[in-house]
Amino acid sequence: MHHARRTAGFTIALAAALLVAGCGDDNDKDSNSVLTTPTINMPTGMATTHSEAHGTQQTGAQATGTPERGETPDETKIPTAGGTEVTVSGDIYDKYMEAGGPTGPLGAPLEPVENAPNNGKYQDFVGGTIYEPEDGDPHIVWGEIRKAWEENGGAAGQLGYPVSDETDIPGGKQTEFSGGTITWVNGQITVTMK
Repeated sequence: MHHARRTAGFTIALAAALLVAGCGDDNDKDSNSVLTTPTINMPTGMATTHSEAHGTQQTGAQATGTPERGETPDETKIPTAGGTEVTVSGDIYDKYMEAGGPTGPLGAPLEPVENAPNNGKYQDFVGGTIYEPEDGDPHIVWGEIRKAWEENGGAAGQLGYPVSDETDIPGGKQTEFSGGTITWVNGQITVTMK
């Protein structure tokens, strides 16, 4: 679905890395040489997650090291501060990178993709979760809205899957779900079912 965007993003990152790293010494050419992906170092440290907007502050380790292509062209392995690599792939990868990737508010992945109700899938990150229904686009759920959604059954509940990312509304935030809406305004959560 979003594979062209991921390929373009990878191409841009590769070009930027080559520009920074330089082209090397042309005198070292070997007719049997193999093209390798340059190392792209990501900053290490702590990332403050999006939950700050919901009145709570969470910090988590950002990813560190070099993302590596996985077993198929659709996967990328993201190194975490704990020294493990977690694969992020497909439309969830596209959404993750759109939100800033390892250095964005989602931070490092916590675990591989998991199965969700009704043939959907999700992946947890330090700062939130990306949910994707079987026949729909992935969306991020985080902070107090995520807590309220999970308290109401999450994707298996009446609210169902998110159909929008969190949006700004006067005094707070809002996320639309297939079965309703959750708003966070002035520190108060309101769940509205369809």
